[in-house]
Amino acid sequence: MWLLITISFYFILAVVFLVDKYLLTGSIANPKVYTFYVGTLGVVVLVLIPFVNFSVPAFNQIILALLAGAIFIYALFWFYKALSLFEASRVVPAVGGLTPLFTFGLVYIFSFGKETLSLLEITTFVLLIIGSFLMVAEKEKFINLKSLKISAICAFLLSLSSVLLKYVYLVQPFWSGFIWTKIGGFLMALCFLVLSKEIKEEIFQKKLSLKQKTMGIFITNQAAGGGANILQNWAFSLAPLAYIAIINALQGIQYIFLLIFTILLSLKFPRILKEEISRGILLQKISAILLIGAGFILLVFK
Repeated sequence: MWLLITISFYFILAVVFLVDKYLLTGSIANPKVYTFYVGTLGVVVLVLIPFVNFSVPAFNQIILALLAGAIFIYALFWFYKALSLFEASRVVPAVGGLTPLFTFGLVYIFSFGKETLSLLEITTFVLLIIGSFLMVAEKEKFINLKSLKISAICAFLLSLSSVLLKYVYLVQPFWSGFIWTKIGGFLMALCFLVLSKEIKEEIFQKKLSLKQKTMGIFITNQAAGGGANILQNWAFSLAPLAYIAIINALQGIQYIFLLIFTILLSLKFPRILKEEISRGILLQKISAILLIGAGFILLVFK
């Protein structure tokens, strides 16, 4: 079940990524402002409280959930910042490759070495990471030191959030834990508002004006992203602790979806992403898909 859910949310995230890149290169170029809006919209989940199994857990569990949600929003800030500064081909391979590695290490450390992968699962893990990296890496726009630093920060924070989320769901019911994490994300968004002069100026002084069409795209995209985030958290809650790293490594599936969407949309919307297909690039993409496919098959039939 967690594997099917993982495929579903990566499909949705591929679409969300394209729209995020479009908005960050145009109407909402400031990553702090963009993160503020994303974190603020997350609090909408509070409307679910009367309809789901929501409870107030022990104080340490509340802190853990709030921290997991806050770190996730902070990780998004670094991701949006990276996308606003560098080409996607410099950022996405680094984040996609480092996140599962950091996750693997954090799970091992937090569980004191009790939670780890078997040799076959490690083989699967490595195939997925290499395939994911090859899927989006470009020779002409290879990762430089500056983009690597920001990508590493983002990847570590995403990994930390993923592991903390799993520990939340080991104790709390899904919807209760999910809502508490979203409250943590909202509090982080408020911290951006209080501590960032840029956000205050954009929102209260400059009165950031978005066209109705742009606002509609943003809200629709965030609704889709919110749905993907629910599925992602659901997958984290269902999978074993050691498999959180594999869920993150499966991001290569998102890149395959992204490649398909990009090819279909690049002619009409060249500002979103450009996909130049040469013989070398095509060979690289095919090799990446084969590696991801091999890892996926090993995971399914192990």
